[in-house]
Amino acid sequence: MSARDEGPLRPLRVLFLNDTSRNGGPGRTLYAILKFLDPAVIHRAVVLPHEGVVRDLLLDGNVTDQLSLETNFVENLIEPWDRPMLRQDFDAPLPLRALRATGNVARGTRAVFRLRDLLLRERFDVLFCNGTSANFAGGALAWLTGIPTVWHVFYTSVARPIEPLHAHLAQSAGVRSILCVSEPTTRLFSHCRNKVRVLHDAIDVDEYDRGAVAPVLRRELDLPADAVVFGSQGRILPRKGYLEMIRAARIALDALDPVERPRCKFVVLGDTPEDMRPDHLDECRALVRDLGVSDAVHFLGYRADVRPYASEFDVAVVPSVYEDPLPRVVLESMALGKPVVAFAMGGIPEMVADGATGFLVSGAPPDLEGLARAFVRYFRDASLRREHGMAARRRVENEFNARHHAAAIQGELLRVGRGDG
Repeated sequence: MSARDEGPLRPLRVLFLNDTSRNGGPGRTLYAILKFLDPAVIHRAVVLPHEGVVRDLLLDGNVTDQLSLETNFVENLIEPWDRPMLRQDFDAPLPLRALRATGNVARGTRAVFRLRDLLLRERFDVLFCNGTSANFAGGALAWLTGIPTVWHVFYTSVARPIEPLHAHLAQSAGVRSILCVSEPTTRLFSHCRNKVRVLHDAIDVDEYDRGAVAPVLRRELDLPADAVVFGSQGRILPRKGYLEMIRAARIALDALDPVERPRCKFVVLGDTPEDMRPDHLDECRALVRDLGVSDAVHFLGYRADVRPYASEFDVAVVPSVYEDPLPRVVLESMALGKPVVAFAMGGIPEMVADGATGFLVSGAPPDLEGLARAFVRYFRDASLRREHGMAARRRVENEFNARHHAAAIQGELLRVGRGDG
């Protein structure tokens, strides 16, 4: 039964299924969406796989009407049955990994049927799926329950063996709407383009206002007052381009004179998630040592709140070397008033205006010399940094504001849930 069939309108009951409990862009995006939905219009129920950063964020922000865990929702096929995945689990004996995989298939199936029961028992009107695995589960749940489902797409590809299943679910009748965060993410849906809408991700710009947090970076690293900091943040993975950033930093440092060089610093916040291997952070630190740039390049590891650090960047660097759909770190940097240097890959050109809010260089293959030239230009021109940073802040306020984003999603949920089109 739809909300329309029940007489006077009540809040639309929406179940938001997030497929990870780890820190990351999708979880923070979900938080911003829930924060600005009208609870008088949308009942906000959330299901997560485990306790963790995302759960704490949602609870601390008081942005849900109900929150539950479905611990049978598997985040990694070979994860242990009683806890989240750790990197050491990749090295478990083959029979144990096979046993875990078999059990996790059964657990995942159980999770789908438990979610089916929850959806029907509590009479939800819409299922909103946030992330890759959530979309697969949501496609199955739409078929099992008849409840209209919305996919929120943050990815530009899926593993080849499951491409046919993904395509089939996407075009199935139960998946009513596919919200893609950038143009590159739409390429997976050419066979059902009528369902697709590009809706750029967004952030709560108020959280990034000047004075919202106390800066700590320069004090923690004991940087000179005139240091120029090129900063980056995110998961430390090969596709995120940190090896390329280190090599470009070496080129840029070589282009500076001996007086300039000690003032040029590169800082990276983040780590390699435990459910991924190898530990790419270790590989990055090894390259820093090998290239002799340990005095200039600093990998600080994970920080729960990056704003006290990123607020003291002079320039933000987003060195992704793949079709990064729409990296949230770009928006966060722009909201902090920082110009962005990046490779022109994925959805990044939809956010960064080259020569106005930052510099984009060719990413296929990665133009390390071009990246280094952008570093040197910004290093030597403080007025250009300020000009581009102010333009970046204005752009994110006008075009990537979470209030507007949530309003658009609320309208889409109402359209799908009440059959308005």
